[in-house]
Amino acid sequence: MSKTILITGAASGIGLASAKMLLEKGHRIVAFDPQEDLMRAELPNCEEVEFFCGDVSKTADCQSSVIKTVEKFGNLDALMHWGAAHSTKRWDELDAEECNFIMAVNVTGSFLISQAAAHNMMSHNGGSIVLTTSASMLYGVTGGNGQGGPAYATSKAAIIGLNRSLARSLAPKVRCNAVSPGIAETAMIADYSTDQRAAMSKRFPMGRFGEPEEIANAGIFLISEKASFITGEVIHVNGGSNFN
Repeated sequence: MSKTILITGAASGIGLASAKMLLEKGHRIVAFDPQEDLMRAELPNCEEVEFFCGDVSKTADCQSSVIKTVEKFGNLDALMHWGAAHSTKRWDELDAEECNFIMAVNVTGSFLISQAAAHNMMSHNGGSIVLTTSASMLYGVTGGNGQGGPAYATSKAAIIGLNRSLARSLAPKVRCNAVSPGIAETAMIADYSTDQRAAMSKRFPMGRFGEPEEIANAGIFLISEKASFITGEVIHVNGGSNFN
């Protein structure tokens, strides 16, 4: 049965991969990203796609995206929240302005878009929410050279607590889970040097970084009926790097 899914971060990377894969499966999507031109260039202009240009750290944008979803398709079945801001600054480079910005987008934004979606889902037929944490919170990465720094790692660690709180608060009508990607072939690692890529890939028993589609598949599973008894969990999709 086809679903209506709101996808943040849909202009590139894992969000874009999710949008394309869900469209191929016959679902309807609302693509949410501040880069509207890029979304429109990457996704088809068809009846099954609606675009929303917005900022997840703004309450009004999150609420409007849900309203637009329901106006266009009549319902909202799932939220896949992949959108995030990256910070590579080390502890001695980071300042309050950047730290607060990362928290506003990654933590508050995750709450606001979930809250907006949950209000609709709880008053209708329920649904499923997928948030995004990161393998960086397992390692305590230090930043620099394109790697996530303390602001990014902290923001992604906070998603674990948010996920558990929402899962308990919204059950049994709405399920909430999270995906924890390892390094994936997205714009986030565009600044990695050849030597850095080689060194980092040695952490992966699989011997390579993940593809966006491989991460997206975990989220697609979590919003499906196959995951109907899963809530409050985190799926690690990192090629085994968490035990290497």
